[in-house]
Amino acid sequence: MNAISFRGAGKTYRRSHLGKTTETVGLSGLDLEIPQGEVFGLLGLNGSGKTTAIKLLMGLHFPTYGEVEVLGHVMPEIDVLARIGYAPEAAYLNRSLTGRENLNLFAALSRIPAAEREERSRSMLAKVGLAHAADKRLSEYSKGMLQRASLAQALIHEPEIVVLDEPVTGLDPLAIKEVRALILWLKSKGKTVLFSSHDISEVERVCDRIGILSGGKLVKVMSQAEWRGKPDALENAFAESVSRTDGVGEIKLD
Repeated sequence: MNAISFRGAGKTYRRSHLGKTTETVGLSGLDLEIPQGEVFGLLGLNGSGKTTAIKLLMGLHFPTYGEVEVLGHVMPEIDVLARIGYAPEAAYLNRSLTGRENLNLFAALSRIPAAEREERSRSMLAKVGLAHAADKRLSEYSKGMLQRASLAQALIHEPEIVVLDEPVTGLDPLAIKEVRALILWLKSKGKTVLFSSHDISEVERVCDRIGILSGGKLVKVMSQAEWRGKPDALENAFAESVSRTDGVGEIKLD
């Protein structure tokens, strides 16, 4: 059984202003299947549809057409969402809580029995390198520490599927290396990992397969065998597959 299936999934955003309605395509007819235990990376420029795909998967948006299926269930499905761990690009955490309190809260929301929460939180804080800051308020955390706290809340309930939206954005090289190790550790535990990024060098180090999105469309899917040991293969495929949508022209050198 596939862990995740997008079946012709599309999302069109409609906005009304002063009586005028405009439409923007966030995702266009995405067909993609991700088997259990695979690490799959969504590559694309900003605005390519990566975050839209993740929000459809998580039930944060409803598809305009098509459907998303997770573990054999059409999303959104509350019981299935409980089997997914999600870390958004920006950590939406209550900054007035301590690291320990934050994890205990998410443990409770994840239906972990009260008798297990404290030990689960302690263990997870140690795993993500925040044991020393367990009793500090999140308002005192650095950006890198907040990213780790976000990863901890995504993993506290031992999910079968882990979804990470731009997990290395804004992190220093050492933190990026640690997130990479975490993704490989999750794979070794048989977890399915889906993450989005525009950092090609990181994606090619950890993914079994990648999908390249451009303008809301899936334009290419590649397996590790197609880039492993072939310098610049993934970077060249990416450059050939995408087109800019931010209005910036191409650099042209004489």
